[in-house]
Amino acid sequence: MVDYIVVGLGLAGISFCEQLEKNGKTFRVISDDSQTSSVVAGGMYNPVILKRFTLAWNAKDQLEKAMPFYNLLEEKLKIKVDTKVAVQRRFASIEEQNMWFEASDKPKLNSFLSTNIIKNINKAIDADFGYGEVLGTGRIDTEKLIVTYTNYLLSKEAFKKETFAFDDLKVEDDCVVYKELKARHIVFATGYGLKENPYFSYLPLNGTKGELLTIKAPNLKEENVIKSSVFIIPLSDNLYRIGATYKWKDKTNVPTQESKEELINKLKSFLNCDYEIVSHVAGIRPTVADRRPLVGTHPLHSRLHVLNGFGSRGVMIAPTASETLFNAIENDEPVDSEMDIARFTKKYFNK
Repeated sequence: MVDYIVVGLGLAGISFCEQLEKNGKTFRVISDDSQTSSVVAGGMYNPVILKRFTLAWNAKDQLEKAMPFYNLLEEKLKIKVDTKVAVQRRFASIEEQNMWFEASDKPKLNSFLSTNIIKNINKAIDADFGYGEVLGTGRIDTEKLIVTYTNYLLSKEAFKKETFAFDDLKVEDDCVVYKELKARHIVFATGYGLKENPYFSYLPLNGTKGELLTIKAPNLKEENVIKSSVFIIPLSDNLYRIGATYKWKDKTNVPTQESKEELINKLKSFLNCDYEIVSHVAGIRPTVADRRPLVGTHPLHSRLHVLNGFGSRGVMIAPTASETLFNAIENDEPVDSEMDIARFTKKYFNK
């Protein structure tokens, strides 16, 4: 008997495992490679929605939990995954500059938006109107984190790589039984894989496909993240990640020529140097219509829980949502109504 079974090991699964370890709970993790959104993600933490110059939902509180969380993970795993990097929004006009200044005057935004217009000095980028800079931003190397954390759990014999078989799950009043495992609780942190979960498939998880390119551009020489019609995210060795697309109908992890061309055309609109495409990847973001996470306990089965729906902001949301779920299960603390799955129970359950 263990305290928890955790299904899924993306950002949601890792952050919940950390809650369990911190509180002395025993657990086993079951995961496969079917969901790739955490692995292929850009990994940025950025509190501002740069299309509209607005603050992301609960961004300030999320950052206050996320930064210590990733710093402790780095110490624990003896790796470096957090890179502080400025995010600069490319202005397309004087009007956009004025909108930026208006946004920077708002109380919730003024600590995140620099009021200085940064002049473009990079000849490889067309940015005549300069940039606005977001403060307190950075990037988590999600792929490195997931690989390292998986190996950490393997060393503790706490991880099993397999596709979860719901036919082998038995839900009892005081525990759950999965094959040879017995646990007090089971938490599903499976991203878009939630659609295959017979207990939680009623939840309105839409899923949005995102595709990213990695390019090699020796003449770009850009150290900041540039946000225009696409992001340019500097990696290392003259490599840059370009993204991302948003497709709502295609629910496969297969990269498409259509999205590749879309990214190339958008990049071409402001990039003035040659580059080579090194890789092209895709994943399904676990998105919800109201753009809020899915956190909580099944309406009929008190041993079954879900941690999902982080969309494109998993790096920021995961630590907060995981702590919320743990406290709800163990300490009977209420889940924020905006992320509690109870908001969908009446409308969708037993539909």
